[in-house]
Amino acid sequence: MSLSIGETAPDFDLPGTGGRSYSLAEFANKLVVLVFYPGDDSPVCTKQLNSYNEGLEQFANLDAQVLAISAQNVTSHEDFAGKHKFAFPLLADVDKSVAETYGTLGPLGYPRRSVFIIDRDGIVRYVHRAIAGLTYRPLSELVDELEKLTS
Repeated sequence: MSLSIGETAPDFDLPGTGGRSYSLAEFANKLVVLVFYPGDDSPVCTKQLNSYNEGLEQFANLDAQVLAISAQNVTSHEDFAGKHKFAFPLLADVDKSVAETYGTLGPLGYPRRSVFIIDRDGIVRYVHRAIAGLTYRPLSELVDELEKLTS
């Protein structure tokens, strides 16, 4: 399955940082920036999530919640988040079922670096799936896309 713009974003319930589980449904009536990333503590993932964390105020000003998902377990996420002081949750998709539902699994079974923006009604309004995964969508691009949904 490959989720596309205009489709309803599938709900999920995943364990995450902060000692709790998170579902997409709990963020209804907010914009959601759903970030799939290949791995904790890898160079590009670290740079990507740090850039989003540094721009968190811009997301908050647009009433947008960042959720980051990878296949590592919660313990790995807690270590990674603690080291970098991420102020958004990291969710553990250990069996990769959510990545598969969103169409982000690559040919080797690892989630591709991908970003989805989901509107307040749960509809996907932006999709980017990286092919190589060596770059990521810049904060400014995501903020521009979110601004389109708020004007």
